[in-house]
Amino acid sequence: MNIKELQKRFEIPGLVSLTDGSGDLPMLWVDTQWSVAEIYLHGAQVATFQKKNEPALLFLSEESRFEEGQAIRGGVPVILPWFGARDGDMAHGFARVKDWELKATSAGKDGSAQVVLRLPDSPEMAKWPTPFAAEYAVTVGKTLKLELRIENLSKERELVLEECLHTYFEVGEIGSVSIAGLKGVEYLDKVGGSAKKTETNEVIRIASEVDRVYMDTTGDVEIRDAKLKRSIRVKKEGSQSTVVWNPWIEKAKAMADFGDEEYLKMVCVESGNVGRNKLTIAPGKNATMTVELVTEKIS
Repeated sequence: MNIKELQKRFEIPGLVSLTDGSGDLPMLWVDTQWSVAEIYLHGAQVATFQKKNEPALLFLSEESRFEEGQAIRGGVPVILPWFGARDGDMAHGFARVKDWELKATSAGKDGSAQVVLRLPDSPEMAKWPTPFAAEYAVTVGKTLKLELRIENLSKERELVLEECLHTYFEVGEIGSVSIAGLKGVEYLDKVGGSAKKTETNEVIRIASEVDRVYMDTTGDVEIRDAKLKRSIRVKKEGSQSTVVWNPWIEKAKAMADFGDEEYLKMVCVESGNVGRNKLTIAPGKNATMTVELVTEKIS
């Protein structure tokens, strides 16, 4: 469908509108009584979410590319069906550079809005060993709720893949941020050659490059931002992995779609099922990962 057909079918007056976003990519603008959000069909990517009278929740790089075949740097990229590097393929899978199909929009009784998108068939999908379907529901309201549902379409074979919601958070200044909820959890330190370590700190503070995959962890993670006087709680279900990432100085400079100083204003706390926590779905079954981002003011 072209954009006019999409507008006619899916717009909800005063709540959900469809327009051309950055790079003329189709974008849904959601405006509820509590919050606003931008959701691109490209990558099914929530690029921005902001509660009214609060700073932006999601970080979006000023250098981000809004182009076909390129990932959007910031917001919530959908990582699927693999996480990280893969020989002969782009990092983090193909889902984040595909134009997802808009399946439904709806208004909640509480004034929220939900957008449902579906990963379309593609040559990359056809190459995956087991056929699967992916559906993504984004609910914008007092909180931002994300639900990624994966279905095994095979009647005979298990489906094995990785998934991650690679959430970029806006912070006032990285030195004023602490991350709680991961003490005692084993992690892979990708900065340290993927060495296995155990988190011994009550809170994580970032003062250098950090790239850690925390394993076998299902609990909430809290980001406390003293400068913005805000707490962000990452609540999740159906996720066994948490990734914490900040590129720091040298890697920030090496990325063409990321500002040299932007590492000071962001941190990624990602929810997923990666590495030894990868998803294994029985024939004909499905699995849903749900992430809800809740903010509160702190003194």
